[in-house]
Amino acid sequence: MSLGQLLPGGIGVETAIMLMAFASAFFSVLAVWYGLIAKNPMRGRARALAARRGDMKNELMAPKRRRRPEQTMSVMRGVIARLDLLRGKFAAEAEKSLTRVGWRSSDALIAYISAKLVLPVLLGAVSFVLIFLFGIGDLEPMMRLLAVVAAAVFGLFVPDWVVRWKTGKRRKAMQRALPDALDLLVICVEAGLGLDAALVRVSGELGGGAPELAEELKLTAMELGFLPDRKSALNNLLERTDLPALRGVINTLVQTEKYGTPLANSLRVLSAEYRDERMMKAEEKAAKLPATLTVPMIVFILPTLFIVLLGPAAIRTIDALSGM
Repeated sequence: MSLGQLLPGGIGVETAIMLMAFASAFFSVLAVWYGLIAKNPMRGRARALAARRGDMKNELMAPKRRRRPEQTMSVMRGVIARLDLLRGKFAAEAEKSLTRVGWRSSDALIAYISAKLVLPVLLGAVSFVLIFLFGIGDLEPMMRLLAVVAAAVFGLFVPDWVVRWKTGKRRKAMQRALPDALDLLVICVEAGLGLDAALVRVSGELGGGAPELAEELKLTAMELGFLPDRKSALNNLLERTDLPALRGVINTLVQTEKYGTPLANSLRVLSAEYRDERMMKAEEKAAKLPATLTVPMIVFILPTLFIVLLGPAAIRTIDALSGM
């Protein structure tokens, strides 16, 4: 049976090869395009606002069911309080990590500790049922026991991985928005606003494009208003964000508060440095692009090109040899 007999009627071998080559080239170009296209943060923000508006409308139209989550949280809070897990170094470190993610409520700490307690038991029980009762996987008894233990240990570290991933994502978002925030802060300071009012104004302007940094600046402005030591409020900002680029900003603000030096010039220099650093990172990524595209080009584009160029000749050669 030849290859032409396997194809539908009206489609020859050369046509099928050309269609496959066209599909491979199209999807390769599409994958490279989606990998290189710049993402618009405002589009995601507008989509999130539209989704939030729809959720609020559904909450208003739907019947109220608030007791079940509150009851669940109260049960978890009672269990954790009975186990006395809200005290000590572990709870303090967990609260600090959750603050860097932006989860500052007490329920966030309760949910985190509950996940650390429940997930190992849950994943261990599920793996035990699947391995020992349903017999999934032809393993020795010792390997089965190790698989159950590994599932439990995996469940123990899942909350930490989620928190670490969210923290890194939030830190990158604040890093991208920091030069723009410094430019706005320079404009506000030169206009005659104080540090508190300038931070409030900048946080309001950044709320649409960089809500993470806007939230931290607004909280810092509030702390500057009621804390007796303004340096503590600025150090709290550095502690909450854990952003190395903010250390220079905090030192500049502290020196300004202490010695009365001009703030606008220092912030302008820092903004230029951070903008140059961001441009250098973009140039570094652009320099790595040819090496990154080498593998997709070899795997996807070159085979397609060879099929298009050499495919008809190979088919004619096969037909000529089969007719002899």
